[in-house]
Amino acid sequence: MGANARDLALRHGALRERIATQRLALASHTGPLENALSKVDRALAGVEWVKTHPQAIGVAVAVVVVASPKRAWRWGKRGYFLWRSWQAVRSSLLAAR
Repeated sequence: MGANARDLALRHGALRERIATQRLALASHTGPLENALSKVDRALAGVEWVKTHPQAIGVAVAVVVVASPKRAWRWGKRGYFLWRSWQAVRSSLLAAR
């Protein structure tokens, strides 16, 4: 094996070792990101559950309305206000594109 090929092989080995070290460092730094993304995944799974089980939400709302109509009305108004606000913000953001 020529000196040039040997030097190339040594350089290749050193680069592979450097890459392996960088991968380990990167893997150790992704812990907080993985934790945050797992929380987002759980929230999205909850949204999917609500989409597939709307009757459970309906029952919960009915129980709250029967138990405390004034409180339900107050929270309903707040929810409607938030929903309308979100619709206005979303439409203005889409129009700004």
